Amino acid sequence: MENIYTIKDQTANPGPLGLYGFALTTILLNIHNAGFFPVNSMIMGMGIFFGGGAQFIAGVMEWKRGNHFGSIAFMAYGAFWLSLVFTWLAPGVLGAEKADGNAMGCYLGMWGLFTLVNFIQTLKGHTVGKLLFGSLTLLFFLLAAGNFTGSELILNIAGYVGIVCGFIAFYEASTIMINRTFEKDILPL
Repeated sequence: MENIYTIKDQTANPGPLGLYGFALTTILLNIHNAGFFPVNSMIMGMGIFFGGGAQFIAGVMEWKRGNHFGSIAFMAYGAFWLSLVFTWLAPGVLGAEKADGNAMGCYLGMWGLFTLVNFIQTLKGHTVGKLLFGSLTLLFFLLAAGNFTGSELILNIAGYVGIVCGFIAFYEASTIMINRTFEKDILPL
C-alpha cells in the first residue's frame, strides 16, 4: 500500500546550474591559462559568483534531493572557486603572503587527488561524466606540474585541456536541459 503522506520531490534539477557555473568559469580561466589574457576582475567575478556561489547552491540543492555525488562535487568545486579567488585577493586585501609556485602546486595537486577520487566514481556512470572528471583530473595535475616547475608551456597545455573540460561540462548541462525540455533523449550523455 502506498503511503499517502509521502511528498513527491518536484524541485528543479540543480545539476545544469552547477555544471554551467563550472563550465563557463573553467573555460574563461583556462583561456587565461592558455595565454590569451591575464587574470582579471572578470575571471574573479565569475569565480566568486557563478563558479563559486552558483555551484555551491546547486550542491545544497543536490543534497536536499539526496544526490550524494552531486552534492559533494558541486559544493566542493564551488568552494574551490571561492578559495582560488581568495588566494589571489588575500595578498592585496589582507596583506597575506602571496602563494608561490610550490604552494600553488600543492594546492592544485590536492584538488587533482580529490578529482581523481570523483573520476573513479564516474566509471559507473555516463560517458560524459567520465570525460568531464577525467579531463578535470588531468587539468589539475597539469596545473600542479606547471606551478611546481614554473613552466609556461605546461600551463598553456593545461589551459587547452581546461577549455575542453569546460566545454564538456557545458555540453552535459545543455544535454540535461534539452532532453528534459523535449522529454526524450535527443542528445546522448
